[in-house]
Amino acid sequence: MKNVDFNKILMQNILHHANIGIHVIDKERKTVIYNDVMAKLEGLKREQVLGKDILDIFPSLNEETSTLIRVLHTGESILNSTQTYLNFKGQRITTINSTIPLYNDDEIIGALEISNNITHLKNLSDQLIELQNELKFQKSPSKNSKNKIRKYNFQDIIGISEPIKMAKKIAKKASNSISSVLIYGDTGTGKELFAQSIHYGGIRANKPFIAQNCAAIPEALLEGILFGTEKGGFTGAVEREGIFEQANGGTLMLDEINSMSLPLQAKLLRVLQEGYIRRVGGTKDIPIDVRIIATTNEPPLESLKKGTLRKDLFYRLNVIFIHIPPLVDRKDDIPILVDHFINKFNQLLGKKVKGVSRDVLSYFMDYTWPGNVRELANVIEGAMNIVDENETILTKDDFISSIHIMKGKSLRSPFAFKSRNKSLPVVLEEIERDLIINALENNSYNITKAANELGIKRQTLQHKLKKYKI
Repeated sequence: MKNVDFNKILMQNILHHANIGIHVIDKERKTVIYNDVMAKLEGLKREQVLGKDILDIFPSLNEETSTLIRVLHTGESILNSTQTYLNFKGQRITTINSTIPLYNDDEIIGALEISNNITHLKNLSDQLIELQNELKFQKSPSKNSKNKIRKYNFQDIIGISEPIKMAKKIAKKASNSISSVLIYGDTGTGKELFAQSIHYGGIRANKPFIAQNCAAIPEALLEGILFGTEKGGFTGAVEREGIFEQANGGTLMLDEINSMSLPLQAKLLRVLQEGYIRRVGGTKDIPIDVRIIATTNEPPLESLKKGTLRKDLFYRLNVIFIHIPPLVDRKDDIPILVDHFINKFNQLLGKKVKGVSRDVLSYFMDYTWPGNVRELANVIEGAMNIVDENETILTKDDFISSIHIMKGKSLRSPFAFKSRNKSLPVVLEEIERDLIINALENNSYNITKAANELGIKRQTLQHKLKKYKI
């Protein structure tokens, strides 16, 4: 049997099956590694690149513009650089690249470039900005328009419990202020509902309200979305205003502020302190007057402890603090919310439901609602789609998609199964599966957050999702 270099075979498989582009040159500028993903990204074949001087393959580059050659000369890494360019097939590609020098002791022997294709995300962000621009200059729809954009106000905050009344009281006072607001609430508690109510119920009601989720877009694109771009700011950039300019005079809601990178948080802090922004790649300071409402689904002090939220930004945002209580802490509001959602879905679905049965309401009162008000709304909507048109009361049988509630399980319990006649491995697998489903439900099926809650890696969770066919 021939000797097999296992490490070499392993490395080759990793390089060619990874979902990122990898390009390595030696100190003579010749390509020694060029994986399939990079070849597809740049519209070339590996055979065209391997063993050749990089400038012979890419004649449009020179020693200054080639990041690989620049790193080879300077020995300094270039991290998370956004590049937009036309590949050899004429396709416009946007990537986030990191280029690092390769050392053998103290001698530079080459350079490595890793490219992550974010073309699809870049296109989506461009469409988002264009849509926001259109909405900014669009005339307000008439009162009779069916396409009227929903604007929430304080009347839409339903509840009589003391915790929700206190949150609503603070929010009403905040609506008549120009100070920053920090809203903390679990997923599904209604953070944007509060943010819109503060805006549309206050002194900026006739000015723009724009919401941006900071966790939904990569940092390299988020900065351009926030502050805008100048032509030539980075390769392929066009002149475009960001949402700070679009929200000028009004309110900008930054959702999941603790998901924003720390360097970008520092830039945001500077904008809040100095009252102007500078577009990406620009040199001109643009004055802005924007009120910030930041939200987080994690206790702010926990974010500070973990280092995901800068202390100075926290103090700047936390002028007015609002804690929206979870539904489990405001159960007196459940009957009122049930009636509210039934009336809402009666109109949308053309039904004539008058309420829920007594036992259903009892199950609702015993359940802990990890998805909060949003979960309650979804549960009601699901039952309203099931109920026959001639029925006027929602019964237990109508909640087919919410059977865990009807079984009286206030949370998906790892011990809520019959263990009789089951082996220990089977029981342990059932426990693990239920814990995973519970973590997914607690985090709105966000795999990264669910993995963090479970204390495992994202890749491990993905493997278990396949294993249990979740």
